Amino acid sequence: MLNWLLEPAQPSIRYLTLTGLLGRPEHDEEVREAKGRILSVGWAHDIWKERRPRRGWVEGTSQYQPKYISTHWMMLVLSDLGVTRAIPEIRSACEYWMRGFPLANGGVGGNSRGTGEICVVGDMARALIHFGYAEDPRVRRSMEWIVDHANPKGGWACWGPGRNLDSWEGLSAFAAYPRELWTPAMRRVVDLGAEFFLSRELHHQGGRYAPWYRFHYPIHYYYDLLVGLDMLTALGYGDDPRLRFALTHLRKKRRADGRWNLDAVHPDVEGPVARWLAAHPDHAPVPFALEKAGKPSKMVTLTALRVLQRVGEE
Repeated sequence: MLNWLLEPAQPSIRYLTLTGLLGRPEHDEEVREAKGRILSVGWAHDIWKERRPRRGWVEGTSQYQPKYISTHWMMLVLSDLGVTRAIPEIRSACEYWMRGFPLANGGVGGNSRGTGEICVVGDMARALIHFGYAEDPRVRRSMEWIVDHANPKGGWACWGPGRNLDSWEGLSAFAAYPRELWTPAMRRVVDLGAEFFLSRELHHQGGRYAPWYRFHYPIHYYYDLLVGLDMLTALGYGDDPRLRFALTHLRKKRRADGRWNLDAVHPDVEGPVARWLAAHPDHAPVPFALEKAGKPSKMVTLTALRVLQRVGEE
């Protein structure tokens, strides 16, 4: 199964497997070779070749529309595929992206008025950290915004008061943010946010919501149990017994060949989101996928193995 992830046709997955699962250093010859091919072949190459010079991808009135093929969404996917701002063209794309989403406090993830939502601020902060901007002042201010907008009891909410499991992006940004850059206030917010998710065993909130139990990619701002497991184990909560339900679900979904399927591309196919889209057809998303739903997924399998490794099972 590792050989499947290490196939050269997808150098992003090969690179992330070598470094994230096998612990190879960046100077390793195979790591350098795989990383050097990421924009030459495979998913990242296919995305990158559609970008317009010095701009972004298909855009409507902003870099955010149309979902899921405009600049914002393409950059989120690229950030998962191992490219960094060390490549001048990637750095240019990151700067263009950040200019389109200014926050009033000097961070990124805001709208035209400079106000933000946790889903956009958190996603952009996490992605930019992956791109190599962890120590950039704009990312720092975004992380401070995430702290300032946390619920006092722990957690966040997108588009409204309260807190909910769907608003996971703040914790995910901190999972990527180097620990040496955390302040005491950041540690408190992470501890409270993690407790919110753990106290609900990553899935208890209202009635059973089927999309949370399906594994999907691209993630964008969507939540599922694998998303929750990935961020909480990355944050160091892998030994908490309240992960038991989610880990059992993860194991049950594993195929006989050791892989996991992509259950869905985007889970916005039912419930309130679907009803809202039916009433606002001009906001209907354009599907975008790297892999086929119902088939073995390298992205899902890599993430699942990373989770199991953190809890000592791989």
